[in-house]
Amino acid sequence: MKILIKGARVIDPANNTDDVRDILIDGAKILKVEKTIAAQADNIIDAKGKIVMPGIVDMHAHLREPGREDKETIASATTAALRGGVTSILAMPNTSPCIDSAESIELLKNIIRKTAQMNVFMCGAITKNRLGKELSDITGLEKFGAVAISDDGASVDSDEIMKEAMQHAKKKNILVLCHCEDKSLSADGVVNFGFTSTRLGLKGISRESEYKRAQRDIRLAEETGARLHITHVSCAETIEFIRQAKKSGIKVTADVTPHHMCLDEEAVLEYDPNFKMNPPLRGKEDLAAIKQALKDGTIDAIATDHAPHTENEKEIEFDRAEFGVIGFETILSVAITELVATGVLSWPELVKKLSYNPAVILKVNKGALAPGHDADITVVSPDKEWQVTKEGFASISKNSAFLEKKLKGVVEYTIVSGKIAYQRG
Repeated sequence: MKILIKGARVIDPANNTDDVRDILIDGAKILKVEKTIAAQADNIIDAKGKIVMPGIVDMHAHLREPGREDKETIASATTAALRGGVTSILAMPNTSPCIDSAESIELLKNIIRKTAQMNVFMCGAITKNRLGKELSDITGLEKFGAVAISDDGASVDSDEIMKEAMQHAKKKNILVLCHCEDKSLSADGVVNFGFTSTRLGLKGISRESEYKRAQRDIRLAEETGARLHITHVSCAETIEFIRQAKKSGIKVTADVTPHHMCLDEEAVLEYDPNFKMNPPLRGKEDLAAIKQALKDGTIDAIATDHAPHTENEKEIEFDRAEFGVIGFETILSVAITELVATGVLSWPELVKKLSYNPAVILKVNKGALAPGHDADITVVSPDKEWQVTKEGFASISKNSAFLEKKLKGVVEYTIVSGKIAYQRG
């Protein structure tokens, strides 16, 4: 089957393309990207006035299946992600059973094969059951398809175990994705430690709990030569450690979530659990540091940390509610609204953070629009506006930090492996 996309502004940082182009797709691959293509096609998309970009590669998401299908399934998650322009997802291992062995990764792979509507890459656990006590079979996880390892939701406290994990990862050239949190410092906190936590009478999560663990993980990456990725960065000190590590040649990359790049701790003043996440929303100075780090390249990627929860887990007292928010269906629009429309990033810079850089970090053949590449493509109307509502979500869970917000940027088509997987309306 052939698809011809006509007259779009094609943005492809991998090939330094930002111009009006036609794109011809043949089967699962891109056949041509040229000024004008005259060819027969089964489907012709008039994309004049629209932006065409490589499909978003979301390198941090919780799909909940197997184990918590009441929150999300791989089928519902991928349906939701398509509506946000996402074509590839890295699934975190905090499922039940945990993805910590060849058997559990085969179970996940079979579910993906049967129900996923897009590319779902697998992240294995660093330690057995993510308890931080004993290493998982990292060699087996890599052999059966894991492209990264992480105990996300938890950090490995033991320096010795974490160093050994990085040594294994270095041998297999597999990414180590780190949730940086020293729980002896974050304790039972639920919001950012400081004025807001005091005002609300809630326990605070210190900045030190993040940046001191990030500092340790960077040191271990330097000692082992492993590829380290620090996820959901939230504070200025962590950013500075990453910046200095990059200058020193350490193999470290980082991402930030849409909520951390545009919301600060004042959002929790109404005790709304949809603003409860870990790490917490930080101060205005951290928000400014995140935007600067996106601009100067210290932060490489934007990832959702999509974390669906049921209403029973969210619509309760703030300190008892679960951490986390959903993000698939709003990632692109929030980024357009908060970064492009405000002049923080150009369109090519944004596409690099959403598509190209995550693909490079994960070492997957995505994030580009050149002939011969996989035809994973997002078509977006950049100036069209829409309002976020619970009723509009395809995700099973509705715990968004952007409910009732008006956002710019509407996804018109999402193409996966040369097939139109989503078309608005």
